[in-house]
Formats: sequence, structure tokens, C-alpha cells
Amino acid sequence: MAAQDLNGTPRFMDLQDPRYAYMFGFLQADGHLEQGAGQKGRLTVEISARDIHILREFQELTPYHSSITERVRRTNFSASHHAAIWSLCALEARTTLNELGLPYGRKSTTITPPRCEFSRRDYIRGVIDADGSVGYTGQGFPFVSLTTASTAVGAYLCHYAKKVTGAERHIKRNARDSIYNIVYTKEAAQALAEHLYYPDCLGLQRKKDAAAGLATWVRPAGMRIAPPRRRWTPADDAELLRLGDPAAAACALDRTEQSCSMRLWRLRTGKA
Repeated sequence: MAAQDLNGTPRFMDLQDPRYAYMFGFLQADGHLEQGAGQKGRLTVEISARDIHILREFQELTPYHSSITERVRRTNFSASHHAAIWSLCALEARTTLNELGLPYGRKSTTITPPRCEFSRRDYIRGVIDADGSVGYTGQGFPFVSLTTASTAVGAYLCHYAKKVTGAERHIKRNARDSIYNIVYTKEAAQALAEHLYYPDCLGLQRKKDAAAGLATWVRPAGMRIAPPRRRWTPADDAELLRLGDPAAAACALDRTEQSCSMRLWRLRTGKA
């Protein structure tokens, strides 16, 4: 249960409060905590002006003076990007956020889920609203995705989403920019979106609308459901190498000959 002060007001950044858990996840992904000389410093969040409503929600939740400004600037993607910036300078607020796990300076690879009790689905929704996507693929399939440089955050999403959807994901950095791209599609995306974006939750309105739209998808008749992937264990590898023959290993390990052939090649070439 979220803690309250003597006036019954929720304590600032009590992460058992769903609103603060969401806000903290969003700030970890999209906020920047800057430390100046002495006790000076600032927290800033810059997002597209179309989402300015969420910054106003953060301002309402914060019992310290803060400001919201707007600007138009050139970016790599637009000649006139209209942005909204929320700024918070109060030392007490910055200290609280820092102690909860929002580092000063560059943070993309070092952020981790909170180490205190927190509202888990709201925290994850905050991270996805800041650094993820919800919608339909080009092929018309529902999807929920997260792009993150943090191993801890990526692994936590995989762990949590498996409990919700049953879908297993194993994170791996992509070769181009060393980022994790974690994607859930079809029924797994529907289940995850329904769980995270529940009625009246705090969140970006456009992503709440997108999440609600995933519920209308129905798997086309005849579309095969892929069975859960069986991972190779050290014991499987040892038996495969001992037999040295994909056909024999397929019978012994109850796998396809093609799977055994590919795994044997990967083991022998050092790619596994």
C-alpha cells in the first residue's frame, strides 16, 4: 500500500503508488538528471509536444516547483520538431530520484528496475511509453516492443512478460548499435497490452489508444501457432556430439534432423 503524509497525500515517489511507478519508469528511460556545481542541478524530460499532457501529469504529481516549456528545433528526423520540456530543479526531489535509481549523467546502459517494492506493471508501462512501441506491424499483426540499452531492464521485461503471456524471450544486443530490441507479437502482444494498459491508468494517450486497438485482432483461419521453442541444454549438446550423426540424434533427442544438423554444425564451428 502506498505511503501517505500526515495530510493523506501520497509520498513523493513512493513506487508502490501506480502513478509514481509509471512516472519513475518513464523518467529512467526518457529523463536526464544533470548535476551542476554545488547543490545545483536539474531533471529534464524532452518529448514531442503531442504528448505534453503526460508532462502536466508529472507536474501535478510533483510537490516541488517545476516548469514546462516548448520549442521548435531541427533534428535528424524533422526540420521543425515541436518539443515540450519539463524541468525540475529542487535538490530534495533530485536526491530522491537519484537514490531510487535514476543516475546523474549518461544512464542508458546502467539503469535497473527499482530495488524497493514497486508497482511492476506500471513501471514497465512507463518504460515502454518512453522507449517502446505499441501497434500493428506492416503485416497487420499486433505488437508491443521495447528498445533499450540496459541489460537489467531488458531482462526484467522478459521475465515479467513471460509470467503474463507465457512467451519466452532471450535478449541479445543487435550488431549495428548494441541495443536490445524486444518484441512481442500476436496473442502475446494482446495479452501484454491488456495487462499493462488497464482502464484509467496513467500513460500516453496515443499508446493507450493503440493498446486498446490490439484487442480487435483475430488470428486468421489456418494461421499456424508455432510451438514453444525448446532450448538446447548442455546434456543435449553432449549427446549430439557423442553420436555425431543428426539422424541418430534426432531419434535420441526427439528433435528434427534439420535441427540436430544445424546445432551440430554450430557446435563444431564454435558458433554455439
